[in-house]
Amino acid sequence: MSTEQVLDDRPRGHVRARIRESANKVPEVTVYFWIIKVLTTGMGETASDFLAHTLGNIPAVGLGGLAFVASLVLQFAVRRYVAWIYWTAIVMVSVFGTMAADALHVVVGIPYTLSTPLFMIALAAVFALWYASERTLSIHTIRTRRRETFYWAAVLATFALGTAAGDLTATIGLGYLGSVVLFAVAICVPALAHRARVLGAVTAFWTAYVITRPLGASIADWMALPGKRGGLDWGLGPVTLSWTVAILALVGYLAVSRQDVQNA
Repeated sequence: MSTEQVLDDRPRGHVRARIRESANKVPEVTVYFWIIKVLTTGMGETASDFLAHTLGNIPAVGLGGLAFVASLVLQFAVRRYVAWIYWTAIVMVSVFGTMAADALHVVVGIPYTLSTPLFMIALAAVFALWYASERTLSIHTIRTRRRETFYWAAVLATFALGTAAGDLTATIGLGYLGSVVLFAVAICVPALAHRARVLGAVTAFWTAYVITRPLGASIADWMALPGKRGGLDWGLGPVTLSWTVAILALVGYLAVSRQDVQNA
């Protein structure tokens, strides 16, 4: 779906008039957006696991947290959407969000059956506060510091929720390939529901956004993990590197072509 469809239900003239006043801080939702989004989720999953295995859980979370904060500081510092800055922040959210969700399970011992609904509640709370404050959850209007704060809080919550949900399905019998099939089918549902006018544009967008996380992570896990765990055994490092190269190529293309820059 295009960003033009991801609008709230306020008068369109009012929304468009205000959009002209300042630049939006998020990209146009195109096919490139969804491809890169899935790639960042998979890369974040395998990068998080690679760092945890290499450095240990606590040092990895600390390093990921610092990189996450630094990327968001840079994102908030710029006054318009910049492709490489925005997608760097998304990658860091993916890596740190994965670490946070995994830490709750591995370090604290909270089962995925509990963390998944907890993250769902957290995301619902972010959306409720966002809507109560701004009367919209549209990504077409991220032009103020407050809206940008709500946006990134929601993004972080979607990554944590998607991580827990993906690990939950993989550990209850579906396996990684089964999870890939499940979430590939699931991500079509909001798109079809929106096309059939059953689901609103904003709800359809955020539903699909959540599902991209377990979809990308399941694909990456299936590629990276050993055969005894249901994977192809390509290795965490090689999968992380190859997906990173793909992200860099696509973001570089968008930075030059500016096809994902929303019209002010």
